[in-house]
Amino acid sequence: MCRKEYIINRIFNVTGDCKPKLHYMVNLASRLEQMRAYVDAGAYFAFNRARQYGKTTMLRALKEYLKGTYYVVSMDFQMQMSDAKFRSEYLFCTAFAKAFVRILQMQADGNKMPQKMQQAADLLKAAAFDHPQELDLVELFQYFSDICANADLPLVLIVDETDQAAGHPVFLDFLSQIRGYYIDRDQTPTFQSVILAGVYDIRNLKRRVRQQAILEAGGVEMHGDLLETGSRNSPWNISVDFKVDISFSPQDIAGMLEDYDKDYATGMDIVEMSDRIYAHTAGYPYLVSRLCKLIDEEVAGSRNFPQKKDAWTYAGFLEAVRIILREKNTLFESMINKLYDFPELRGIVYSILFTGKEWPYNALDPAVWTATMFGFVKNEDGVVAIANQIFEAVFYNWFLTTAENQKTDLYKAALRDKNQFVYAGHLNMELLLKKFVQHFDELYGDLPDQFKEEDGRRYFLLYLRPIINGTGNYYIEARTRNMERTDVIVDYCGEQMVIELKIWRGNAYRERGEAQLVEYLEHYHLKKGYMLSFNFNKKKEIGVKRIVFGDKVLIEAVV
Repeated sequence: MCRKEYIINRIFNVTGDCKPKLHYMVNLASRLEQMRAYVDAGAYFAFNRARQYGKTTMLRALKEYLKGTYYVVSMDFQMQMSDAKFRSEYLFCTAFAKAFVRILQMQADGNKMPQKMQQAADLLKAAAFDHPQELDLVELFQYFSDICANADLPLVLIVDETDQAAGHPVFLDFLSQIRGYYIDRDQTPTFQSVILAGVYDIRNLKRRVRQQAILEAGGVEMHGDLLETGSRNSPWNISVDFKVDISFSPQDIAGMLEDYDKDYATGMDIVEMSDRIYAHTAGYPYLVSRLCKLIDEEVAGSRNFPQKKDAWTYAGFLEAVRIILREKNTLFESMINKLYDFPELRGIVYSILFTGKEWPYNALDPAVWTATMFGFVKNEDGVVAIANQIFEAVFYNWFLTTAENQKTDLYKAALRDKNQFVYAGHLNMELLLKKFVQHFDELYGDLPDQFKEEDGRRYFLLYLRPIINGTGNYYIEARTRNMERTDVIVDYCGEQMVIELKIWRGNAYRERGEAQLVEYLEHYHLKKGYMLSFNFNKKKEIGVKRIVFGDKVLIEAVV
């Protein structure tokens, strides 16, 4: 009887690891080659990346990549180790030993290990099952050493989701054993390579253990303690720096879209689409896959985009961005929770978004280090910048819709005004600026200049957001984010608008700003641009006027 073959249509995946037969994926070959170089060199290292960054996919692919050259025991603490298993040394050793032997034997198909290696593995298994109260870390690693000594291939140990172990002293002792055998590896057989993967930097585990002890004792959680850097005799100071970039480049995204287009023949401009996706995500794996999934499964087939070829366009892409910024997903929830958990983190994100002050990138700064570890920020020419436009929009939206901001008179005015700015799907930005100038002058005109200089852009975005919310998106042009100038790019129903926010420093400065805005309009292929100037001159003329530069029209508002 013939077995029926089923055809499985591949999809863009955002849950769990990616599998080549089921999902559209980027080509991992070059990254796997780089990771193998670490293993071949006998390196022990931590694979720390932010949430939903593709760690598990990479580790599973690496396991397959190393097969035939190494025995790879790849464990996942979320699967193999419940929280209770970390409560005592014997519980931990027993659970770890059982999982280790089972995984090793599964990879070796039970009968392919050399006899002495199999015997050593059987002894460990017997110790775990028959004498669980006697198996401690010292004995556990002696068994590991015996297995390595009798193996016909070197052993590689991979432990994913090490955050599960955070706060438990027994894991520190486990790392100390790894370190001891690593140092003595020229005398005592041990693992070829050990890879620990998670979000938190394993070198700071001692601080997390100390913090957990404070909490369990009924103490008050001290966030700053978690943010300190440096190892202070960390048992993981044997780790080499792991520098393999697993974010997606525009070329990676294009390769994935090429595979997709072979199946669906959408006729999309693959290079242009991959560049747009990268510009908004900076290659963050989850965000790339999520946008692609939204275009494929939600935008395509909707009223305005009935066919897939309609969805894989600039307008379809903007619709996907609009959807992702409105949804509640685990990544965005985790991001906002971190702002609550770490006040220092909230402070640095707010400063970057609203004050325009440059924050030097210093990895020894606890707030910068933590924000980088969580994937919120990046080093952009020595200055801290939000990691990507999607994250920036998520943070802006959260800050601007806090209960405190929603109580402001300006936010309430925007809600009252919002219906008068849109006609036939077109956003009347000129009228929006006129109303903003009116409200801002009435509400804040008598306040000190320092207030308007530091908070002016926040109040414009506070007024803008409820007006375009649900239909349009906005983001800040990265190249112009500073105290003197910020360019806000608004996408509304497929129409793009550039609004330059400037602090007025005299006529000559204004003229330079006008010239810069004209250049930007050329870049975005637009005929009309907008400028909002915060002018502290007592003789200023408040209002909105039109200025013509050749074939360009500038709408300039002054407050």
